[in-house]
Amino acid sequence: MASPETKSNIFLRALPDGGEARRAPRAPETLGAYPRVRMRRNRTDAWTRRLVAEARLSVDDLIWPVFVQDTDGETEVQSMPGVKRYGLDRLVDAVGPVAAAGMPAVALFPNIDPALRTPDAAEAANPDNLVCQAIRAVKAAYPDLGVICDVALDPFNSDGHDGLVRDGRILNDETVEVLCRQALVQAEAGCDVIAPSDMMDGRIGAIRAALDAAGLDEIKILAYSAKYASAFYGPFRDAVGSGGMLTGDKKTYQMDPANSDEALREVALDLEEGADMVMVKPGLPYLDVVRRIKETFAVPTMVYQVSGEYAMLKAAALQGWLDNDKVVMESLLAFKRAGADAILTYTAPEAARLLKAG
Repeated sequence: MASPETKSNIFLRALPDGGEARRAPRAPETLGAYPRVRMRRNRTDAWTRRLVAEARLSVDDLIWPVFVQDTDGETEVQSMPGVKRYGLDRLVDAVGPVAAAGMPAVALFPNIDPALRTPDAAEAANPDNLVCQAIRAVKAAYPDLGVICDVALDPFNSDGHDGLVRDGRILNDETVEVLCRQALVQAEAGCDVIAPSDMMDGRIGAIRAALDAAGLDEIKILAYSAKYASAFYGPFRDAVGSGGMLTGDKKTYQMDPANSDEALREVALDLEEGADMVMVKPGLPYLDVVRRIKETFAVPTMVYQVSGEYAMLKAAALQGWLDNDKVVMESLLAFKRAGADAILTYTAPEAARLLKAG
């Protein structure tokens, strides 16, 4: 009979309790011998692979980001193959298949008339702005579909920044005041989840207090807690029309891609201030951050597969270098494996189709 020491050399013990269990397994001492436990046995059949799958993806995990434009019809986003901006006359029809598929929510992002973009971003707090009109249209057509709304000033600001700008400096507290007004008009229009993506300090607590004071205490807050100053946002800025207006960069308020401990502090602060859910953005380059946040806080954790990630996959697929359907599903499974509870992804409609097809 093999001794316990011999057994520990043969069997893979990838357990979380440290000590002996963390030592790497050694090969059998006898050349040509094989361990009695073979990992491949559980991979031989499709049903077995399904049975032992550790991460599972379903339509319940998907949120579709939708671009809304202030003109009728549809417009292709050139840097995002297959993605469109929808006018209010087309928005309800565009969302229809997503609602029918059983997806839990959509997230709305506006591309407004450039004439309405001002240094004070006043249009953000207009109760009849493009976002509020879109909320009312979607909720009227699909009352059981969740609507998530971005709270940030870049679609409304003539500087292209997420906050108000004075003499080249982003104003934190003044921005938070505008964000509170923006959140209120969205919530009053019927938005279910307020999603501040601006990365101003203290905005979660201020928005929570503003919502509660207005009797909107059941409105949820999804905090973009770990939003990095990333190079992967370019196509999104084209889609909402802020890219050409952006002066400088966003490194003074979005996170440094070198940092992950800082992300934990950001999440802790947002939760303390009243966030119901937290977001990591971008997605694939920051899977380690998703994992750390989920393991540390065990709170609903979302991840955004951003425009640049989407554009890379689509460009390679269009060139025939990658299989589109396979890389879409593999990338989404990576988020689930890392610990994400939900994924904002432009691939949501096709992912739902692929999941239905099995």
